[in-house]
Amino acid sequence: MIDLYFAATPNGLKARLFLEEAQLPYRIVAVRLSQGEQFRPDYLAISPNSRIPAIVDDAPADGGAPLALFESGAILWHLAHKTGRLLPAGERGRAEVLQWLFWQMSALGPMAGQIGHFNVFAPEPIPYAIERYARETRRLYGVLDRRLADREYIVGEFSIADIACYPWIVPHRGHGQNLDEFAHLRRWFQAIGARPATQRIYAGVDDVYARPRTYSEEKRRVLFGAAAA
Repeated sequence: MIDLYFAATPNGLKARLFLEEAQLPYRIVAVRLSQGEQFRPDYLAISPNSRIPAIVDDAPADGGAPLALFESGAILWHLAHKTGRLLPAGERGRAEVLQWLFWQMSALGPMAGQIGHFNVFAPEPIPYAIERYARETRRLYGVLDRRLADREYIVGEFSIADIACYPWIVPHRGHGQNLDEFAHLRRWFQAIGARPATQRIYAGVDDVYARPRTYSEEKRRVLFGAAAA
């Protein structure tokens, strides 16, 4: 059994999508971010970075004590490596998946998250930030579009590379991007969206970037103002 500490953000949905695709038994432990539950001491013991998702794997491959993991990319790699699912068998294929997983973690996710923040959550528009992050996100969409020009999925068959990237393309409107300008990316996006596991986990999920949000100063502080302490 996997305990998934979860909120329906792109990173949270990545971990849940793997569990659904691999048909692994799991239990959702909701983490209410707007109420500051990510800063509770019991959660920080599992996820020191106070972010979601995190997991506790009650049956790690080494047969030892339950294993707690944070960081969505590490979670995907651990589960894929443990189960042998959604990961190529060969060394070269695995290396390709790993590089695209790192690309999502280091580039697509952070840049898309920033443009989503400045487009939707910032208390006032900051044109320089909006233009800078929208331009970089568009470049990254282009990188993925070119990669998909001659292949169905990012690396051969459907893998954790696709699972990592898909939830960060779902809120493309909030990123200021039009998928009609990226034909290969749009085709891939529609194919993954049609998968039964994707439809199950996205049923009833609200697009966090769909419309501007109004937050109290306290809620904004909890969500966006955490200090080093």
